Amino acid sequence: MNETYGYGFLQPVADIISKLIDILYGLTVTVGFPSYALAIIMISILLKLVLYPLMKKQMKSTMNMQEVQPKLEYLQKKYKNNPDKLNEEMMKLYKEYDVNPAGGCLPLLIQFPILIGLFMALRQYDFTPIEHAVFLWVPNLGDVDPYHILPVLVAATMFLQQKLTMSATGGNEQTAQMMQTMLYVMPAMMLFVCWSMPAGLCLYWAFFSVLSIIQQHFMNKEKKKEIAAREAREAEEKEKRIADKKAKMVADKKAGAKGKKTAIEEKEAVEE
Repeated sequence: MNETYGYGFLQPVADIISKLIDILYGLTVTVGFPSYALAIIMISILLKLVLYPLMKKQMKSTMNMQEVQPKLEYLQKKYKNNPDKLNEEMMKLYKEYDVNPAGGCLPLLIQFPILIGLFMALRQYDFTPIEHAVFLWVPNLGDVDPYHILPVLVAATMFLQQKLTMSATGGNEQTAQMMQTMLYVMPAMMLFVCWSMPAGLCLYWAFFSVLSIIQQHFMNKEKKKEIAAREAREAEEKEKRIADKKAKMVADKKAGAKGKKTAIEEKEAVEE
């Protein structure tokens, strides 16, 4: 079966993935536990390892973008009549918080041809022997999940990952509303898309999402420490500014009193 579904230009990707399935399936045979499901899970682990640096940067940038939203709104109001100054200040803010507005696109762009290639590979793949293509309740990973449990798992893991992303930083009210909408829209879209997809593709995506959830959990802990450290530093700087201001006021007051005393003494000397 040679179905390309309008993505014939990605056939080389599908061929590479098919070869990779062959190799990893052969590995499972070698260790005495032949399973195409394990081969697909290992593909998701390999891809996660390859994309880890990009995914980490994307997640960090997304959380930082939520954090700077209130500051961006302040700058937009302050420099609404000066677009050049606004762009300059926004670039400074992005640099300070390590935000790349377009940074989240690259991992998605890389994953898209891989997903399509995996879809094509699974549709074309000759699962032999067929009993090794069984995964729990799924009789053949190249076919649709008969009970649609895997598509539901894909949607559930995506929901959980987005929930973890939202919990990392608050952001402003508008951003929170948008994130709340996406929290339900994206999993619903994935459920719709995966409903008729090969079970092997859903297995890959569900396991990849589980790995992303684990990564997001540890990044959230790191982010909370970073926010706490920044807030402590900002509080310390604020206290220092207040102390410096008070010291200056005291010094100015003493200087004023001394100047007044000197003027009185000079006046008395003249009168004498």
